[in-house]
Formats: sequence, C-alpha cells, structure tokens
Amino acid sequence: MTLKASFLTALTLLGTSVAYAQGVDQKAAPSSPSDTVQTITGMPAVIDPHNIYSETTPSHISPAIAHDLARIYVPNLRGNSVSVIDPATYQVVDTFRVGRSPQHVVPSWDLRTLWVTNNSEGTPDGSLTPIDPATGKPGKSIPVDDPYNMYFTPDGQYAITVAEAHKRLDFRDPHTMALKGSVETPQCKGVNHADFSIDGKYAIFTCEFGGYLAKVDTVNLKLLGMLKLSKGGMPQDILTAPDGHKFYVADMMADGVFVLDGDSFKETGFIPTGIGTHGLYPSRDAKLMYVANRGSHLVHGRRHGPGGVSLIDFATDKVVKTWMIAGGGSPDMGNVSADGKVLWLSGRFDDVVYAIDTTTGSMRKIPVGAEPHGLTVWPQPGRYSVGHTGILR
Repeated sequence: MTLKASFLTALTLLGTSVAYAQGVDQKAAPSSPSDTVQTITGMPAVIDPHNIYSETTPSHISPAIAHDLARIYVPNLRGNSVSVIDPATYQVVDTFRVGRSPQHVVPSWDLRTLWVTNNSEGTPDGSLTPIDPATGKPGKSIPVDDPYNMYFTPDGQYAITVAEAHKRLDFRDPHTMALKGSVETPQCKGVNHADFSIDGKYAIFTCEFGGYLAKVDTVNLKLLGMLKLSKGGMPQDILTAPDGHKFYVADMMADGVFVLDGDSFKETGFIPTGIGTHGLYPSRDAKLMYVANRGSHLVHGRRHGPGGVSLIDFATDKVVKTWMIAGGGSPDMGNVSADGKVLWLSGRFDDVVYAIDTTTGSMRKIPVGAEPHGLTVWPQPGRYSVGHTGILR
C-alpha cells in the first residue's frame, strides 16, 4: 500500500468513525448475501437495496443533529445573502451577507456544516461560506474557484465542487476544501447537478448548456462517458431512483423528466410534467418524486409564470397529481421537511419561498431576497449527505 493509499484509507476509516460517533444509525447490512450491495470502501452499508432512501424517514434524525436549529436557509443569488426562515412561524428571522452569487446551501457529508456555494458568476473570487447549523450563523468564507454546486462522494472521502464555467469537477478535502484532484469534462458545458449510484462507484452529472450527461468514476476520478439526451437540451437536476440504478433527469426545455438506466448509461423513457422542469426531490416514504416546473424556458424568466409541482409515482413513473402555483410562480430548488409534511421550494423569479403542504398542495409564499435559488431544509433525517440541497441517505 502506498503512502497516499494509506492516508486515504485512514481518512476513510476516520470519516466512518466520526459518522458513527455522531450517532449514525448502525443498523446491520442486509443479512442475505443476494441483497448485499458491494459499495466502495468506506461508504456506509446500503440497508435496503430496494430503497436507498430507507434511512431518511422521519424517525431517522441523527442524535448528533437533533438539537440543531430548525431553519430553512435560502441563498439569494442576486442579493448576495442568505435568508433564514423559521419553519414554525414561516417568518424570515435572519439575513446575512455571504460571497457573490450564492447558488446553493449544501449540507456536508457528516451533517455538521452547511456550505453556501458562492460561485461569483463571471469573476474569479468564488468562495464557500460555512454555516453552523447549531447556531444558524455563518463563519469565515474559504476561497474556492467557481463553486456553482457541491456534492460529497458517498464514502465521505471528497467534496466535489462543480466549477460550472470551467467545465470541471474539483475533488477536495471535505473539511478544509484543499484541492486533491480534478476531472475535466470538456463536452459538459454548464456542468452543475449530480447524483450517485447505489454502490457509490459512479455519479452522473448534467450539462445544462450542452444537452449532455457526464458519467464519472468517483473512485479513480475519471470521466467514463458522455450521453446526449434525445430531445430538449437543458438538463437540470438529477435524482437517483429508490432502486439506486435508475436515474431521473429534469429538462427545462423538454418540459419533463428523462429516465435513464445508470449502469448501462442509456436513456429508457421520458415523463412529461410541466413548463421549465427543474428540481427533483423524493418524498419521505420514497413513494413519490416532487418535480418543480419553473414555468419558463428562460434562464431569467418573468414573474408569475405558469409554474407548478408535479408528483410522479416511483413505482409506475406516472404523474399522479399536479399543483399549480396560485397566481403564478417559479418553483425552482428546495427540499422536504424532516416530517415530510412540507415541500419547501425557492420561487426563483418571484423573490419568494413556497411552503407547500404535501397532503393538500396548499401553499404559503414567504418574501425573501433577490432571486432565491437552491435552499436547504435543516435538520433532515439520514446518515450522511451526498450534497446539493441536502440529498441524504
């Protein structure tokens, strides 16, 4: 074993130990050999190979984060700030400045830091601002080149900052953010969103401005291939299905969701949803996928567009319900409350946040800063985060 390998192994073991020390659910892996998923080294075991979200139900809040403040953190892209909402009162209780162009608020793999990705559009002074979820207060920002979005490999080994403008993925130390390596994706113009396979061996990234998807080896840090989508051309968010092999890709020009076999990296279907299909989030019982339709094909759309939310049944890949935003709106990115009762989404072109009752579809609108984008809901149930607005497993 090389010195580097020894170091990485130690980091992996340390990461796992830290997670367990923080109260990670230590359920045993499946007892049947046929049900055991051979994950990458250091990745927590897959408890249910038929449902990768089995540990994100309301009863699975980690003791380590149970006393964190219940808050919604909203990055205001044009306001260079974060609005903080108390979900008990639906009121903004704090607003603080961060770096330029904050895009997403991303929970770390160990659930102990919320990172604001300030990609400083068009300038070289990008940064990451840490938020302490226990206090809700920001810390000192770290200079990072073009962090449009951020993910964490399922073993906790790396943070991946998505350098959208440079068509590059930067693999970093998940705590210090020191650069460890990069993967160039020259055909992936506008690389920005991702999700991981059930075993953690690969991730698929969307290429917003090229109509492609990029498949990346997360162990050997190399590009495995590119896939051109059959229609549309502006893929946005991507979500792994509960089975861990199927992927869904929202496309804002195709007005729907592409379905992929991630292992063979082939398109297998398409589900029409609504205008400007954008964000994808699983329900707490992993039966439904909430699909935000932004109501516009434009990168900078108008207020009060025909935005809404489609509900897709994971079992049938059919839309079972659609909730339109009353009076028009622009639902974009967000997540689901810990109890699964409220879907929180930013209203990108309307400078509001939508709090949507997941039983009835009724909603509140909460004014925030200018152009809210990838908000996160905290705390959330789960053992570890793979990033974005808080996709936990």
